[in-house]
Amino acid sequence: MRKINKPLAAAAAAAAVLGLTACTQTTGASAPAPQAVVNTQNQSNIEVQSEEEVKVVPDKAEVSFAVLSQAADPKSVQDLNSTDVDKVISFLKSTGIDEKSIQTSNLGLQPIYDWDDGQKITGYEMRTGIIVSDIPMDQVGTLISSSIDAGINNINQISYMSSKYDESYQEALKKAVETSKVKAEAIAAASGRSLGEVTNVQEISSYNENRYTTYDADSSRGSLEAGAKQIAIEPGQISVTAQVTVTYSLK
Repeated sequence: MRKINKPLAAAAAAAAVLGLTACTQTTGASAPAPQAVVNTQNQSNIEVQSEEEVKVVPDKAEVSFAVLSQAADPKSVQDLNSTDVDKVISFLKSTGIDEKSIQTSNLGLQPIYDWDDGQKITGYEMRTGIIVSDIPMDQVGTLISSSIDAGINNINQISYMSSKYDESYQEALKKAVETSKVKAEAIAAASGRSLGEVTNVQEISSYNENRYTTYDADSSRGSLEAGAKQIAIEPGQISVTAQVTVTYSLK
């Protein structure tokens, strides 16, 4: 008859229970469930994975605009788009935005087709993206509305960020390590052992991946003009998460 290692079986059962409990406590629906794993090759160690989250209110924003121009031929649309972009950039600078916070990107030129007339080219369209960063949160709504009047006819994205992100991430890391110890102690006790010292800590979260919370707001000029004066910005909170794997010795 096959013998069952009771301490190890108890540890596995405790790990399963803790895993289910952790799932109910996870604040983000897409966040992976924290895991606790007993290293069966070396039963003097226990490895625990833990994730924690800290909420922070954003105080800055980055807005991705675009200027879209149309004309009969490539040269005309290039000249028109250049004039429109210069007008917008001049306006942005006049509002007090630092030149370093204004970046042009995603320059594109393409023909306009009349598909009902055998794919006939009827004109050309040119698009220039403009990214404006480091906008104080209380100025975002006003800036967007005013930019539409200045010639912006597309808003692609609004990204929210916090100057306290680094501080919040460190707090989430600390909480994740503390949570790992609570889990490890419970598993060790369930297996008839006691928890020893930390032998290894590994940060497994992506530090920059969730630095910003992004809202897609791609719109046409017509809809923007209709609602320009009613734009309201509600950034909510940024979720800052940290995930670690901690290995403890067992006594």
